[in-house]
Amino acid sequence: MKIDVDLDSGSLASISASARALEEAGYDGLWTAETAHDPFLPLVAAAQSSSRAELGTGITVAFARTPMTVAYTARDLQAYSGGRFLLGLGSQVKPHIEKRFSMTWSHPAPRMREFICALHAIWDSWDNGTPLNFRGDFYQHTLMTPFFTPPAIPWPRPRVILAAVGETMTRTAGEVADGIFLHGFTTERYIREVTIPAVEDGLRRSGRSRQDFQVAHAPLIVTGRTQEQAAQARQAVRQQIAFYGSTPSYKRVLELHGWGELAGELNSLSRSSREDKWSAMADLVDDDVLAAFAVVAEPGQVADALISRFGDVVDRLKFYAPYESEPALWDEIRSRLA
Repeated sequence: MKIDVDLDSGSLASISASARALEEAGYDGLWTAETAHDPFLPLVAAAQSSSRAELGTGITVAFARTPMTVAYTARDLQAYSGGRFLLGLGSQVKPHIEKRFSMTWSHPAPRMREFICALHAIWDSWDNGTPLNFRGDFYQHTLMTPFFTPPAIPWPRPRVILAAVGETMTRTAGEVADGIFLHGFTTERYIREVTIPAVEDGLRRSGRSRQDFQVAHAPLIVTGRTQEQAAQARQAVRQQIAFYGSTPSYKRVLELHGWGELAGELNSLSRSSREDKWSAMADLVDDDVLAAFAVVAEPGQVADALISRFGDVVDRLKFYAPYESEPALWDEIRSRLA
């Protein structure tokens, strides 16, 4: 199991120093997110100051771009990093695509499948000289001349890791991507009973095996060196579970456990005018729900708990801890997983 970590997108100098330190600490992959910063730019600095760790976007919003623009940037980062780049893609949601990015939203899973297939067609034209003639329902790429063709590089095309929650997008990941990002709002049972079967269905459709595919997961973790730290972590994770659980598109995970009514209660509270609604929502997340969605353990037991839950199904793992904690704590847990 590879152990990954998020790369802080601060100044270029801090990114370089952070990438170097995290690689020296033993982390296998360094990831950037597309929130308040561009996800690609920090990886240029990270590539210059590291030599072993893989570098990836977790995630890039695909539908805010076109396959051609992403193909060029991903190709450059693959070259700059010496073949260590991982292209993490996600769909985002309709309001952000239409209102923030001013782009078209429709049929997310079929559109994403076509986006990735278009990337492959573009890279194939550059690597093998195949005439570019991609004609889909959402994207068409039919022009590529020598002037706009990047020079050859000695590394294969970037691997594509797709973020997915629903079964259709998960199946799409298995069919056309090289891996999947699991959402933090999931459980071991949902992964084994819903996610992995959908991935395997997609792999069968593309004639590939599980060995050709990586499952990446960032499970919620509740831990702390003191009782006070553990209590703060527990409350923060309850709030995170409540926030995700209030989203209708995630209801399927709760329903699998027989907690469908909780999804409705959380959604109703989230739309209410109560000033204390977020704390009230967290109060609805009882110990059984918390234990299903999060690894709850003392620091010395976290590694064993992660291996017990995910060791045979997850290939890449990040620690999801939405609360303040010491970096040294996670370095110790990572060392126990090595």
